[in-house]
Amino acid sequence: MDPINNVDTRQVGRDSLFLLAQVRIAGRDEPVRVKVRNLSAGGMMAEGDARVARGALVTVELRNIGDVEGSVAWVQGNRFGIAFVDEIDPKLARASGVAGNSDFSARNPIPAKAHDKGTPRKI
Repeated sequence: MDPINNVDTRQVGRDSLFLLAQVRIAGRDEPVRVKVRNLSAGGMMAEGDARVARGALVTVELRNIGDVEGSVAWVQGNRFGIAFVDEIDPKLARASGVAGNSDFSARNPIPAKAHDKGTPRKI
């Protein structure tokens, strides 16, 4: 057996992180708050008291992304995997939301000062 070809590649393209998300399970009224333990373009691992079964249809509300539809791929204790129907950009969920938020800039403008263009400006 070739050890190079027997490498577990499940972690490729997946980042570990800690985010909170809301999961709505099909057929249930109330969303469940979960911890997002890792996130990739095609899915995520969640931890929480969601009490889901493999194959359950879910909608996950992710920060800076919004609602993402998927299904439960596996369950192990209080952790479970969700396979997304459509791929996402996981970098958006990790972004703080401040740098690209024009509303933040409008509420907190940087005061204009006279500046000599020949010298570096202190920020």
